[in-house]
Amino acid sequence: MLDTRKNPIRPIVGVGAVVFKDREVLLIQRGKPPLIGSWSIPGGAQELGETLEEAVIREIFEETGITAKVDSFLDVVDLIHHAKDGTVDYHYSLIDYSASYISGKVTAGDDAAEARFFPLEEALDLPLWGETKRIIQKAATLRGLYKE
Repeated sequence: MLDTRKNPIRPIVGVGAVVFKDREVLLIQRGKPPLIGSWSIPGGAQELGETLEEAVIREIFEETGITAKVDSFLDVVDLIHHAKDGTVDYHYSLIDYSASYISGKVTAGDDAAEARFFPLEEALDLPLWGETKRIIQKAATLRGLYKE
């Protein structure tokens, strides 16, 4: 059996980042499953031979065209989607980081349909996946930008 993203034979390691530019948060609108059409933090699958931090910097650039630096580890999140028959459609173990914008113009790329910076409050008002919202809040709290 092939090791694919849909109907995988094991979980896939993914990375994501809450990228800040002052009080703004970088979000992408997903152009592919899972969670297609929803706003999310930039990220994707780690490649063989790549460290987690290298993967997150690469994914930020591929999806948004910007350069960022990793500031700190945030959390690990499981994203598991089941088909109606009970089989697993997708299973990602996501390692999320907080990062800071360095340079570049935001341009949607790779599997992002759209990408842009949102004011923190506006980002948190979007209909985000619960874990995405929690991770953004955690990153903002660590920066002193949000109080629970």
